[in-house]
Amino acid sequence: MKGKFFSPGKLLLTAEYVVLDGALALAVPSKLGQEFFFDEFQNAESIVVWEAFHQEKLWLSAKIDYQHWKIIETNHREAAEFVLKILQKVSQLSGSKFRSENSYFIKTNLQFPENFGLGSSSTLMNNLANWANIDAFLLNEEIFGGSGYDVAVAKEKSVVLYQLKNGERNIQKINFKPAFKNELIFIHLNQKQNSRAGIRLYQSKPKSESLIREISMITREVLNCNDLENFSELMELHEKKLSEFLGLKTAKETLFSDCPVFIKSLGAWGGDFVMSRKFPDYQNWFSKKGFSAVFGWEDLMG
Repeated sequence: MKGKFFSPGKLLLTAEYVVLDGALALAVPSKLGQEFFFDEFQNAESIVVWEAFHQEKLWLSAKIDYQHWKIIETNHREAAEFVLKILQKVSQLSGSKFRSENSYFIKTNLQFPENFGLGSSSTLMNNLANWANIDAFLLNEEIFGGSGYDVAVAKEKSVVLYQLKNGERNIQKINFKPAFKNELIFIHLNQKQNSRAGIRLYQSKPKSESLIREISMITREVLNCNDLENFSELMELHEKKLSEFLGLKTAKETLFSDCPVFIKSLGAWGGDFVMSRKFPDYQNWFSKKGFSAVFGWEDLMG
């Protein structure tokens, strides 16, 4: 049996960090994501052949004996060990996969550069869950943790409003295409931020119900915002609130202090993407500061 799954990547526009504690978050799918090809066949060897590609270039090849959960051969031992761990968890959660007399060929292809932070993990978890007919949120929680908003985007293939309160997920698919979307830009900061490190910093602070309410309010106002100036003010307020809580300088203060417009971190602070808006000669302005990967809404979101 052969087949294919696809999950889009994501960008979290509001509620980074505080989404973990129940803040209402707005997340959008990226045009690019991760492809997952599979072929299952009867074979008493009981093996998994796993090939992982980054933008069509092979970076991991592994042959795994799933009867004994051992790696037979690989070109990247550490990555193969992690794949083995994931497949063991899939086996525990699935009622059908990794039973004797079957072997599997699995190929993944990440369509965006790995350091873009668009969701290499969440897209893989959702693709695997679709293939094994298991709960993608549970698989993601067991392997990576986090709020699960990225898995929600991968599952729904849509802009979502996401809220996690008392272990219950509220996921609402919405149509979010603000009138000024083509004025927005996304700048890659030339490195991928470790989101788990950022989460540890956030969780080291006392939980703030007022911050959760304030960020949720900003998310709601963004949904009803049709004016770029108002949107810019909301983004600046969002940055200010989180900066004060985390005790960290904003991306604008750190990297773009003379930028004439807003700069908003997307996801874990310090890496991946920031969002801003167009201004005269903006591409050259960012390029001179060493940031040449600047994208419009249509470039990333389609």
